[in-house]
Amino acid sequence: MFRWLNKMLDKLSNYLAPRKGLLPMIGLLLVVANYVVQFFVPGWFGSSNLLLHLGVIIAIFGIMLAWAL
Repeated sequence: MFRWLNKMLDKLSNYLAPRKGLLPMIGLLLVVANYVVQFFVPGWFGSSNLLLHLGVIIAIFGIMLAWAL
């Protein structure tokens, strides 16, 4: 189990090392998508701000990962 997780993290790290701005850009796109969704999608998904929270978490994680690499 831990070997599999270790291999996956190594592959992810090797993929993201030359693409340092990919995760913050994806986070930013999720935040913008949340802004659009809240006006055009009625119901729970439109009012929950789920994409906003995911976008902020992914962007912060991407900045921390880019700083570490």
